[in-house]
Amino acid sequence: MALKKPSKHSTQAEAIKQIIKRCSSFGKKHGYDGDNGLPHDVPKGHFVVYVGENRSRYIVPISWLGNPEFQSLLQRAEEEFGFHNDMGLTIPCKEADFLSVMSMIR
Repeated sequence: MALKKPSKHSTQAEAIKQIIKRCSSFGKKHGYDGDNGLPHDVPKGHFVVYVGENRSRYIVPISWLGNPEFQSLLQRAEEEFGFHNDMGLTIPCKEADFLSVMSMIR
């Protein structure tokens, strides 16, 4: 019996679940407090990403995980850093490029 190759959609869904789990557990590992284990400045329904050479911190809505442009950035992040690192979710692009994507999504 041959194994069925996972569809691209199911692979992306699993990656998104992994990102959400990773982002929510990051705060707990680094001493952030609060009911949800996230820093106090991260509203419910959002998560933190780090972008650019200086690792600038951005708070983005979880709804962006379904956006194709943002998913492209996440794929780059997974390829370069993976989702299992202690630095949080780092997106490997220039900050200006990230801001451009942000303006298209909003």
